[in-house]
Amino acid sequence: MQRRTFLKTSGLTLGALIFLNHRTLASFLSDPAYKIKMLTDNIGIFTERGGTILFMLGENGTVVVDAQFPDTAQHCIDEIKTRTDKPFDILINTHHHGDHTAGNIAFKGLVTHVLSHENSRINQQNVAAKNKNEDKQLFPDQTYSSVWSEQHSKETISLHWLGRGHTNGDSFVHFKNANIVHAGDLVFNRRHPFVDKSAGADIGEWIKTLNSGVAMFKEDTVYVCGHAGEGYDTILNKKDIVTFREYLENVLSYTRDCIAKGMTKEDLLKTTEIPGSPEWKGDGINRPLEAAWAELNP
Repeated sequence: MQRRTFLKTSGLTLGALIFLNHRTLASFLSDPAYKIKMLTDNIGIFTERGGTILFMLGENGTVVVDAQFPDTAQHCIDEIKTRTDKPFDILINTHHHGDHTAGNIAFKGLVTHVLSHENSRINQQNVAAKNKNEDKQLFPDQTYSSVWSEQHSKETISLHWLGRGHTNGDSFVHFKNANIVHAGDLVFNRRHPFVDKSAGADIGEWIKTLNSGVAMFKEDTVYVCGHAGEGYDTILNKKDIVTFREYLENVLSYTRDCIAKGMTKEDLLKTTEIPGSPEWKGDGINRPLEAAWAELNP
């Protein structure tokens, strides 16, 4: 709930507020750390910490895509409850990483089903077993292999697995009537991506997966991605998807050229900019370079 709304509904009186000093009052009235942006009348995104959450307020129930962390997921749940009295029907995970699924546990007892690609559930279970925190997980109870589709309220929701990418279990989540696709971490907007080789990630296959995704959806489709660089948005268009695909192509091409010139891995990792993709800046450039090196030096 917004703090301003809380003040209106909590019964706090002016007399109670005068005991707060100006700094405390200003802090109390300030906007919360999270942000909500509505893309349509009933579909919006929630951002706070971790991967972008998308939600749909349906006539028959609420659908949520990704869950961030337990505390931020609770903020999202609380905010959704101020907007609808319908139950939580489906929680979809685009993939297994903790900044997208750790918050699943906040939906325990609230949501009817948790859904992901079959590899995503396996990856989540494996990571939880390794970290010995299975008790802090809410694993998907439904999975799919290539395509899942269901009519929900007035919307057709489909999940598509088009090949390996960021992991081996990433889904495109398509809201057909609204023409919106949550791409999860298949797209990083102007931010160097994590390439999870331990979970089957492959840059070469990632490029093919993005090509298939761009071909599948409409020219004017609105995409939501998991993460964006500072000053950039997580709401994208087709051109942004193509630009990220070109970035991945440039990473592979540059690494291949460096190998051909006899450069060592240590020399490669001194790189500060990917030629042809200067918009990708900041920390993390080693992640795709190390992954590309591994792929080109099997």
